[in-house]
Amino acid sequence: MKAALLFDFIIDKESRTIHIKREFDADLELVWEAWTTAELLDRWWAPAPLRNQTKYMDFREDGYWLYTMLNEHGERIKLNDKEIWAKWSYISITDKESFTAKDGFCDENGTMNPAYAQNLLETRFAEANNRVLVTLTSTFDKLEDLEQTIEMGFKEGFTMGLNQLEELLSNLSTLRK
Repeated sequence: MKAALLFDFIIDKESRTIHIKREFDADLELVWEAWTTAELLDRWWAPAPLRNQTKYMDFREDGYWLYTMLNEHGERIKLNDKEIWAKWSYISITDKESFTAKDGFCDENGTMNPAYAQNLLETRFAEANNRVLVTLTSTFDKLEDLEQTIEMGFKEGFTMGLNQLEELLSNLSTLRK
């Protein structure tokens, strides 16, 4: 019997951070690919029944990922009658080890929306015992920004996405054997 996979989700208001640790039963190459290629991100990033849709992705330092989410009818989701888009601007990348990005909501052209919080997202990957531990640290400039993100359902939505990633990795691992 395999040991349970690690999952921690810790909100630290004092340091304005969210710390997430999630272990996956897959090899590093596949987990890295699932976090860094649009085709795979689109298969797990949005919490069901939503679906992710990448408009543009250039995974390199100074590149970015621009995406939206679609509802079950294929329509872009909206907030206050405006389509929701998000953008990760990549700052640093160390192949199969880590990447850092500035993350926030924007319009369909990638212009950031100052009404919503942006954060610095650090994502690290470590392989041990045929598993990969992904550690994310999301740091906000202000406590209000952290609280806004929590109120928008980040924990619930991101947890769903990570569970979908676990299923995707299992299916892809089986296909690649």
